[in-house]
Amino acid sequence: MENEYINIIKQIEANLDHCILGKTDEVKLIITALLADGHVLIEGVPGTGKTMLIKALAKTIQSQFRRVQCNPDLLPTDITGFSIYHPKKEEFVFRPGPVMTNILLVDEINRASTKTQSALLEAMEEKQVTVDGKIHHLPQPFFVMATQNPIDFEGTYFLPEAQLDRFMMKINLGYPDKKTEKELLYAQRLNTPLDDLKAVTDIETVEKIQQYVREVHIADTVIDYILSIVEKTRSHSSIFLGVSPRGTLALMRGVKALAFINQRDFVTPDDVKFLIPYFFNHRIILQNEAQMNDVMIETVVQSILADVDVPLRLEK
Repeated sequence: MENEYINIIKQIEANLDHCILGKTDEVKLIITALLADGHVLIEGVPGTGKTMLIKALAKTIQSQFRRVQCNPDLLPTDITGFSIYHPKKEEFVFRPGPVMTNILLVDEINRASTKTQSALLEAMEEKQVTVDGKIHHLPQPFFVMATQNPIDFEGTYFLPEAQLDRFMMKINLGYPDKKTEKELLYAQRLNTPLDDLKAVTDIETVEKIQQYVREVHIADTVIDYILSIVEKTRSHSSIFLGVSPRGTLALMRGVKALAFINQRDFVTPDDVKFLIPYFFNHRIILQNEAQMNDVMIETVVQSILADVDVPLRLEK
């Protein structure tokens, strides 16, 4: 069964690599989040393939897919759904919003107001929405992939800390290099890669793989390594807000998924070091003095990684 699941993962990777060229690491990260049952925030300037990547994933795994295009006028009920009075039944009937799906694309999330962004908090954490006092459970698995423009773009809002913390990872999708962009031009002369994309599995199988990933072994020494890094983010002189326990749990799930993708049944410190920037950078807030001195979060995180001793032996 494990070999079968590994083959499925390889096919998913191949499909996504075909749709968005030159982003091998980013594709692996998105699959990692999917298998770890997390959510992904993708940042990049318009036109870099963020939406195509998400659509390709939905098509590849034959999942329910909905899209929300964010703007300042978007209301929370436009995402969660609402109750409407049904004259014949003489009662209120729930009309589900786009959140009732397996993969939800929240496009340009930082163009929506903070009130509307908050409509996703319950859905992302508890996999349910509450409308007029009634709880409505979301389809499983539930995977949010949100895109945002850089915050200095016109008409954008900062995402609040509580919202950012619910994203397992944040990925920056930059411009392709000249060679890759040339390949892109040739590949899309007649049609887009999405037109020819074939599904390689279904959402039920993805859910089974998620359950399998949870069984990947993580040694006590690796857990202690993770906790030492987390503690450093909470005590570092340049950091005002360190990584939350939710972030620690997200990293533990993430490294298990990455180990499985790399065809291992155990986690290594290298898995942790590879994922840390994508899992922790968006959760950390620097002190005002550090920000004024143009200190970069990425630099602080790398210094923390350099200060923490890497375990040399992995005990079973």
